[in-house]
Amino acid sequence: MTDTIGFIGLGAMGGGMAANLAKAGFKVIGVDLDPKRTAALAEKGGTIVATPADAAHQAKRVITMVETTAQTEQVLYGKDGLSDSMAAGHAIAMMSTIDPIATKRMHDDLKSKGISMVDAPVSGGAGRAADGSLAIICGGEKSDFEGWLPAFKAMSANQFHVGTIGQGLALKLVNNMLIQTSTVAIAEAFVMGAKAGLDPKVMYDVIKVSTGASFALDFRVPRFLSGDFTPGGTVDISYKDQELETAFGKALGVPLFMANISQQIYQMARAQGLNKQDGASVVKLYEQMAGVKLGPRD
Repeated sequence: MTDTIGFIGLGAMGGGMAANLAKAGFKVIGVDLDPKRTAALAEKGGTIVATPADAAHQAKRVITMVETTAQTEQVLYGKDGLSDSMAAGHAIAMMSTIDPIATKRMHDDLKSKGISMVDAPVSGGAGRAADGSLAIICGGEKSDFEGWLPAFKAMSANQFHVGTIGQGLALKLVNNMLIQTSTVAIAEAFVMGAKAGLDPKVMYDVIKVSTGASFALDFRVPRFLSGDFTPGGTVDISYKDQELETAFGKALGVPLFMANISQQIYQMARAQGLNKQDGASVVKLYEQMAGVKLGPRD
């Protein structure tokens, strides 16, 4: 069972991650409510079971990759959950982006039962989940991180141990805050330039070799120009992450002006029906208000 891993949540990120585990030779026991997702993993060699408990009965190591804190708690403590199905010596890697404070509580509860847990959120989007080039940002005991390294290496190009439980998530929220606020700033700037009569492609060519260059620029602007907003990470996910960021800032007593302001842009995008499009689609709000388009639009 040491090379067997349960994997709960086979969505845009989890599906690719679980497939890469199977590709690397792990026996993967997959769980998801969507039969299309489970069928996709089965085609890659995974075994499908109905519940988290079923996965825990076959695997001493289980990964959770669901969307929200509430869903993670349901996987742990709901009917047929992991908490009552795993034994002392078993291990959980929580790889979703969820509440760091709630994660610490879950960790302490599991630890009292002899079950180890790390928080190990990922960065890179669906494309990098599929090709195995994610970054994994882990918090927890160093020995627990090292126990997970073979699996982490199968799913990622970079693995970081950044501190105690919850600190992987804290760093992931810092990272996400930067890409989300940068996306809004880039959208504003490019729409202003287009309104001034500048060619969006020329703007990109100039800025990417100038002081305005950034990963966010290269990640978002090609989507602005092509009109391809197929989600690597949806507006809904971005909004959910910003809710985590702003709540975490409040808990720490840290003012987060940019995170709170940019969250309202993502909320406006959700209200406009863009919630299941890529986070880059927030540019459409600015285009609509300014009366310009940076590229082809449906």
